[in-house]
Amino acid sequence: MNWPVADLDPVRRLRVLAAGLPGAFLAESVLDAPFDRVWAVAADLEHELPLLLRNVRSLRIVQADGENLVADIAGHFFLRDTFDVVLRPGWCVMQSARVVGGMAAVTEGTGTRFAFLGALRVPGTRPAAPVLRKVGQPVGRGLLGRLRDRVA
Repeated sequence: MNWPVADLDPVRRLRVLAAGLPGAFLAESVLDAPFDRVWAVAADLEHELPLLLRNVRSLRIVQADGENLVADIAGHFFLRDTFDVVLRPGWCVMQSARVVGGMAAVTEGTGTRFAFLGALRVPGTRPAAPVLRKVGQPVGRGLLGRLRDRVA
C-alpha cells in the first residue's frame, strides 16, 4: 500500500508532522528569493541556525552519514541536547528526547515557500498544547523575518 504522505512536498509533510505533535507550532511564509538561496542559508545549520533561532547559542555537527547527522545544540535557556537530524534539499527534521524542530522549503512561483516547526516532547505537552502553540508563534515569525533578511 502506498502511504499518501510520501506524495506530499516537503512543506506539506512538515504540516502533517506538526498536526501530529501536541503543542507544535508551524510558521510559514513565501520568501521573495529563489529556493537555492533560501535553502543554502537554512541548511547551513552550524553557522545560520544560531542566527535564525534566538534561543540557540551554538550548533555543532558531531557525526555525519549522508543526510543523517547528529548535532549538539546549546541554547541560551539551559538547553543542551543532542539531536538526530535528517537534512536533505528542502527538508530538515531535528529531534532529541525533548524537542522536535523542522524546516521545509519548496519553490513557489519566483519565490520560496518556507515553513518552520517547533515542538516539545515532554510530559504535560498535550494539556498545554494551546498555550505552547500560542507562545511558539512569535518564535516562528521571528525566525521567518530573520531568514528573509539573511537571503535578501
